[in-house]
Amino acid sequence: MRSMTENVTATAVRAAADAAAGAPRVRPGDVPPEPAAAPHGQPHVPPPAPGADLYAALDFANSAIAVPSGQVIDLLATPAAAEEWLAGHGLAPAGAGLQEVCAARLRGLRDQVRALIAARVGERPAPVAALAAVNDALTRAPAARLLRWDAERGLHREASHPVTQITEHALAALAADVADLLTGPDADRLTACGSAPCTRYLLRHGRRHWCSTRCGDRARAARAYARRTRPAAP
Repeated sequence: MRSMTENVTATAVRAAADAAAGAPRVRPGDVPPEPAAAPHGQPHVPPPAPGADLYAALDFANSAIAVPSGQVIDLLATPAAAEEWLAGHGLAPAGAGLQEVCAARLRGLRDQVRALIAARVGERPAPVAALAAVNDALTRAPAARLLRWDAERGLHREASHPVTQITEHALAALAADVADLLTGPDADRLTACGSAPCTRYLLRHGRRHWCSTRCGDRARAARAYARRTRPAAP
């Protein structure tokens, strides 16, 4: 029997697959291609990091993006932005009407998810507060699927998604997803992007330690500059 959080997470996975339909096939571990340049004066938003197509929670953790200009692009900064992010991941209907208190709860859980991922990557004990926050999110939404009937499908079971609990269901799905990531076989592939000032996480493939082509280019340029400016040995 699948739980509500599994159903919502599956919806997110299907939505991601639908969005990718028709796009060039990318092999597992490939760095996604860079999108077209941002309009003049606007910060560049990189494509999702490797692994974000498998785990919505990884994309969630990366939804505050540090860019070389010193700015931070927060994809959950406002209720409208948070609603767009959730809808894009199949975790909320368009036009749900999220309020600031809902967006703030999402940002709060994101901080705790990042703390758990950072601890896993750094091989440190999981922070108690972060564990409590994820477990609280897991238990906020009812998991039982209700028995329903309609003329098209007859008797069937489905999770209840009342409008008043959209945020609870989204938080529960993201918490379940990060729990699966951190306890599953992909946890050993988690790593931080190796190109400062980027703060994103990714699933490593081979020796690659950067989350996008742009970050990889910046890391290689930094290494080349360090070699050129290194003092000659006496």
